[in-house]
Amino acid sequence: MQLIARTILLLGVGSGAALFSAVLATAGGPGDLTPRVPPERLQEAQSLHNPFTPSADLVAKGKKIYEGKAYCSACHGLEGAGGSSGGRISPPGSEPPTNFADAAWQAARTDGELFWILKHGSHGTDMAPYLPLYISEEDAWAVVIYLRTFGGT
Repeated sequence: MQLIARTILLLGVGSGAALFSAVLATAGGPGDLTPRVPPERLQEAQSLHNPFTPSADLVAKGKKIYEGKAYCSACHGLEGAGGSSGGRISPPGSEPPTNFADAAWQAARTDGELFWILKHGSHGTDMAPYLPLYISEEDAWAVVIYLRTFGGT
């Protein structure tokens, strides 16, 4: 929804370059649609399936972990917008945090890839591995379920 509103506002400006920059900034960064799982591990990650059926309880648990002990919201924001939302500035040469609310990103990533990143981190970014040091596998799957709420899925 934010992407649509920003796009409409920028269309009035009439600058294609400004529109392109705003779309990239909203998406979190140009690498958002590129898999963050190494190519040699991508098939393995995509084959992972969430063993839990989404429910209101698991969404609430995932939200509590996302905003609490996993501290995901510190980089990705309370609304999952990533990028430079909330005034965050990424260091030069680094990818900004992923925008979980981006519909294209939501469609491009499998639950298994998200779980894999939580377990192994995302090389080339500031995303560190969280399992098992900070959260359990069950916690990670709850976070994945919660992340899907940002995209309306």
